[in-house]
Amino acid sequence: MNAVSPVLPMPAAGAPTRLVAGIAVGLLAAGIGALYTVFARWGIARGLQSPDLTVLRFGVAGVLMLPVLIGAWRRDATQFTQRWQVWAAVALLAGTPFGLLMFGALQFAPVSHAAVFPFTAMSVMGMALGALVLGEALGRRKVAGIAVVLVGLVLVSGLDAASFSARAALGDAMFVAAGSLWAAFGILLRRHRLDPLLATAVVSLSALATYVPAYFWWVGSARLMGVASQVFWTEVLVQGVIAGAGTLFTYAKMVSLLGPGRAAVFPALAPGLAALMAWPVLGHVPAASEAAGLVVVMVGLIVAVTARAAAAPGTRR
Repeated sequence: MNAVSPVLPMPAAGAPTRLVAGIAVGLLAAGIGALYTVFARWGIARGLQSPDLTVLRFGVAGVLMLPVLIGAWRRDATQFTQRWQVWAAVALLAGTPFGLLMFGALQFAPVSHAAVFPFTAMSVMGMALGALVLGEALGRRKVAGIAVVLVGLVLVSGLDAASFSARAALGDAMFVAAGSLWAAFGILLRRHRLDPLLATAVVSLSALATYVPAYFWWVGSARLMGVASQVFWTEVLVQGVIAGAGTLFTYAKMVSLLGPGRAAVFPALAPGLAALMAWPVLGHVPAASEAAGLVVVMVGLIVAVTARAAAAPGTRR
């Protein structure tokens, strides 16, 4: 690849300070994921719908990140013109297609499935693609950790056989596709050593330019303008500022610190943390299975993240 692209310093993957920093960013990313999930339910209960929350997320984040992208273009436009295929892939993997799959799946599959299938795909595909593309070692400890995480997700969600149907299967497939796109986004970030802030700006602006106009064309602004101002501005802050820009940046930063295989495990904490956050916000008291599931997910995450992540000899990192 061209030498003009920004190259992030990559110390040894096992450096203790790097691992600690990566875990801290991962916990922050999971916390943001839980926060926007809880406030999405809060907003929907007050008159908003999934497309409205999505447009706030993409629209606000796109506007906030626009100065970052303009500044990067002025400093070095060649990093975009000579690597446009890479940046286009970044936008496709983590932008509008991901959002449409994640939120669209909720029309077919129950909420309990949303706590399992996308995060399962993120973890499993992140580990598999990390091994295939980057040569990250698939040790028994990492595989065991992922397996424990998946058990914890099932406990958190309260998944049961009665929730499965032909209609739900379509939603589950969309969840898996969304999770796979997100895992591939992490692989792309690490493979090309992309700047986390710049990647956030590219994804946000691409979604602003595609999803937002389509939303106002097909849906209009009546529902957004019709809710109470407190609801609107709360969702602007949570979905747009904190989640829209924060989710992308913290995940991208986590990938740069831990690698995509490890980073893909942290989003699995979000459903359990959301169950805890829903207590003060929504009045939902976490069930024993939800609390137990969060503990199990955390144990699996610790096992997976602290496993060695050495690359296969001769593999390009």
